[in-house]
Amino acid sequence: MSKSTQGRKSKVIILAMVLLLPGFLYIAVNRLGSNEYVSLPVFGEKKLSGEMKRNWGREYPDTIFHTLSDINFLNLKGDSVTLLDVDTAMTVVHLFYSKDQSFSRLMLDNIDGLANRFKENPLVRFYSISVDPQETVASLQAFTKKYKQIDQRHWQVVFHPSVNIFDYAKKDLLIDAMVDPSDSTKFLISNQFVLIDSKGRIRGYYDVSQKVDVDRLEDEIKLQVVEEVRNRPLKIETH
Repeated sequence: MSKSTQGRKSKVIILAMVLLLPGFLYIAVNRLGSNEYVSLPVFGEKKLSGEMKRNWGREYPDTIFHTLSDINFLNLKGDSVTLLDVDTAMTVVHLFYSKDQSFSRLMLDNIDGLANRFKENPLVRFYSISVDPQETVASLQAFTKKYKQIDQRHWQVVFHPSVNIFDYAKKDLLIDAMVDPSDSTKFLISNQFVLIDSKGRIRGYYDVSQKVDVDRLEDEIKLQVVEEVRNRPLKIETH
């Protein structure tokens, strides 16, 4: 067999591989592989509904997750606001009170930085919730005076909840909060940020005293944004 004939056969084989390989890989991925995305865990009690759901052509058992209930507050302007009132947004929540200059101040400092970094993204909301029943608009305004343009960065500093905030913290947010047994003017509150998705499910806890946790919160907010956008139903415009 001449070298020219061998060369032509080699070219034919290479061309066939170039043409057939993409199709083969497509079939292999669809039959053997699956579309997998990194997803944050869902915290709290879970139970099966007994029904099946379908996603990306695959069936799976429908799971009922722990979700937060709606709750109303007053904000820095004295206006009523509702936690989780925007179903396309994810929310970062934490507890504090204005007489506390340690964890409460550290939490607001960190939320201030996060709210500034995500100020252009309307999908991300921040709620700083005071647990002090004696809190007022004036005391909160004084405590937050150093933070600029709070309401313009999708950040709400709120007080006077419509329900018992200590019960809500334990049953809904699944974090600790109580009046200090040794001093009724002080409160024992969780030092964690709570990440909540658009369905009201808890997707993460982050210790404010650990920089690695605060950095992880920023990364996981971005990860959750991807999940929220990916799962949002397509809107078809009608003319």
